Amino acid sequence: MSIKLATQTIALEDGRTISIESGKLAKQADGSVLLRMGDTVLLATVVSNKKLREGMDFFPLSVDYKEKYPADGRFPGGFIKREARPNDLEILTCRLVDRALRPLFDSDYKLETQVMISLLSLGKDDAPDALACLAASAAIAVSDIPFNGPVSEVRVARVDGKLILNPTYSQIAESDLDMVIAATLKDIMMVEGEMKEISEEDMIEVIKFAHEAIKVQCQAQLDLAAQIEATKVKRDYVKPEVNEELNVVVKDAIYDKLFAIAAKGSEKHERTDAFNAVFAEYKGSLSEEELALNGQFLGTAFNKAQKKAVRDCVLKNGTRLDGRATDKIRDIWSEVNYLPSPHGSSVFTRGETQSLTTVTIGTKMDKQRMDAVSESREDQFYLHYNFPPYSTGEAYPVRGTSRREIGHGNLAQRALKGVLPTGEDFPYTVRVVSDILESNGSSSMATVCAGSMALMDAGIQTTGGVSGIAMGLIYDNETKEYAVLSDILGDEDHLGDMDFKVAGTKKGITATQMDIKIDGLSYELLTKALFQSKEGRLHILSEMEKTIVDPQPEFKPHAPRIVAVTIPSDFIGAIIGPGGKVIQEMQKETNTTIALEENEGKDTATVTVAGVNKDDIDAALAKIKQIATVLEVGEVYKGKVKAVLAFGAIVEIMPGKEGLLHISEIAHRRVEDCSTEFSEGDIVEVKVLGIDAKSGKIKLSKKALLPKPEKTDA
Repeated sequence: MSIKLATQTIALEDGRTISIESGKLAKQADGSVLLRMGDTVLLATVVSNKKLREGMDFFPLSVDYKEKYPADGRFPGGFIKREARPNDLEILTCRLVDRALRPLFDSDYKLETQVMISLLSLGKDDAPDALACLAASAAIAVSDIPFNGPVSEVRVARVDGKLILNPTYSQIAESDLDMVIAATLKDIMMVEGEMKEISEEDMIEVIKFAHEAIKVQCQAQLDLAAQIEATKVKRDYVKPEVNEELNVVVKDAIYDKLFAIAAKGSEKHERTDAFNAVFAEYKGSLSEEELALNGQFLGTAFNKAQKKAVRDCVLKNGTRLDGRATDKIRDIWSEVNYLPSPHGSSVFTRGETQSLTTVTIGTKMDKQRMDAVSESREDQFYLHYNFPPYSTGEAYPVRGTSRREIGHGNLAQRALKGVLPTGEDFPYTVRVVSDILESNGSSSMATVCAGSMALMDAGIQTTGGVSGIAMGLIYDNETKEYAVLSDILGDEDHLGDMDFKVAGTKKGITATQMDIKIDGLSYELLTKALFQSKEGRLHILSEMEKTIVDPQPEFKPHAPRIVAVTIPSDFIGAIIGPGGKVIQEMQKETNTTIALEENEGKDTATVTVAGVNKDDIDAALAKIKQIATVLEVGEVYKGKVKAVLAFGAIVEIMPGKEGLLHISEIAHRRVEDCSTEFSEGDIVEVKVLGIDAKSGKIKLSKKALLPKPEKTDA
C-alpha cells in the first residue's frame, strides 16, 4: 500500500530541528501528526463528531495529554503496571494546550471535539510539554475541521541574561524565568510562567521574542496543510439554530433596564436577582404561543443583551457592575494567626472573594514526590487549592480534585516559591493549603495574598510579601474603544475579553497567567494592562502590610524545629540499623523524626532531626553523633551491658557498636562468674583495647581503668 506523506521541518537557533509529518499513522482520525525533536516524539490526533448533540449550547472540546512510560524505557510505578489517571504535570499540559486552542474555534462550532497528544519517545533532558500545542494545532491544521489557527506554544528561559527557546530541563534549572507563550501568526493568545521578580519591560521582551519563533512554527503548519489541501477541504457543519430577529427584539425590549442595573453598582446576589427579574418579567409578557415558538432561544437572546449592556456601561460610563472605577480595587481585610493549631494561618478577603490559608511545616520526609515520565522531582514547597461548591453559593457533588483546582494551585505555588528560603540553611518542607470560602473574582490571586501572609505568620523568612491581581479587558472591535479593568469580578471575566493574572513583590513579577479571548491585542494595550496591574498589586500589598509586614522572628512553639548534621556516608547503615531498628528506637526514645539523605557527589550524608522540644532534638543528636563517631583505640566509653555470658559481657558502647568485655578484662582479680559482676542494662565504663581490622570486632576492658592492687609480701 502506498503512503502519501506530508512533512515539514522547523530549524531552531541552537541547531536542533523539529519535524512534523502526517499521513502515516492514525489515519482514521480526522487529523494526525507525528512530531519529532531529537529523540522526543509526540503523536497528536483530533476527531470531531459530525453530528450535533441535541441541545448543545457550549463547545465540548476535550484535550488529553498522556506520557507513555515506554517513552523513557521505564515501567509504571505501583502495583498495577499500566498508565492510569493523569498526573498533575499531564493535567497542567492539557490546560496549556486547551487555553490556546479553544478561542480559535468559531463561536457557533458545537460539535464534540477531542484532541489527544501522546509522548511516545523522550529525549534526555527535553521538556516535551512545550511541543504539545504545536503538535495539536498541526493535527487540526491537516484535518477538515474549521479552525482559525494555526497556533503554537514555545517555552522561554533566560540564563545569564540570554533568552533561550524551548530550553532543556538543565537550562530551566539555571534560568531566572520559565514562561510558556501561545500565539497565532498575528496575536498573543496565552501566557503562563514563573519569574524571579522581573520587570514589566522584561516580560514584554520575552513575549515578543517568543512570538517571532511562534510565527515560524505557524507558517510551517500552513505549509504542511497546503501539501494535503486537495484531500482535506474544510467541512461544512451543522450550526445550532439561532434567531437573530428575536435577539434584536429582546435587546430592544430590555437593554435599557439591563444597562440601568449595570450602572447602579451592586453586590453579586442583588445584581443577579435584578437581572433575573428583568428576564422573568419579559418572559411573563409573552403569550403562550410566543413562548412555545421562541422559548428555546430566549436564554441566548437575554445573555446577548446582558453582555452588550454590561460592556457598554463600562465603555460609556467608565463604571462597573459593582460601581467601581476601572482601576479601583475592592475593599480588603485580612487577619493572621487565625487558627491555633496550624503552624501558620491567614484569612484574606477582597470584596466577595475570600481565602482561608494554612501552613504546615515538616521534614524532608514530607516532600511531594513527582514521578512522571518526563520529569521526576521532589518538591520541598507545595501548595494545594480547594474550591468547594459553597464558595459560589452552589451545590453539586465533589468528585476529587478538579483540573481547575490543580491549575489554580500551581499558579499560586509558582508565585510564592521564589521568595522562600532554600538550601542547607532551610531543611524544612512547607505545605500551603488554600480553602476558598467565597469567590467572585480571582481566587487564585487571593490564594497568593493569603499564602504570603500565612508563610510570614508561620515565621518562614520569605524575602518579601507577594500579592496578586487579576486584570480584565472590555474591547469594542468596531469603535476600537477599550477599558482595562483592575481586580475583575467573576461576571467581568465571563463577559470580558481577557483574564490576566499577575503576582509579584515590590521588586518585580513572580508569576503570571494570561488568556486572551479576542483577536488583535496590541503590545501597547498589553503594556498598559501590565503597568495598571503593577499599581493594583502594590496597592493590595500595602493593604496586606496593615496586617503583617515582616515574617515572625520564630516558628510557633508547636511547630517542629529541624537541626541538620553532616556525617560520613559509611555510618548510614549503622544509624538505620537492621530493619530500621536503631533509627526507630532513637525516634521513639527522643520523640523526634530523623531523616537521612546522601549528598550527591560526596562521601557524606545529611541527617536531619525534627522535634518540637529542644531537649529531645539534643538527645537525638547526641545519639547520632555517638554512632557516627569513629572509635579510637585507647579511648574510654560508657556503655550498656546487652548480654551476660559465661566468658564475659557484650557491651554496647554506642548505638549499633558492641564489643566484648572478656571475663579476664573485668578486674585484676580472678572472676569466676560474670553474673556476679553485671546484670543486663547496667552502665559500665570501658576502654577500647583494640579493633580487629578484618572483622571489626571490638575488644574492651574494664580492668584497664582500675588501679592495680599493691603487691603484698608473702
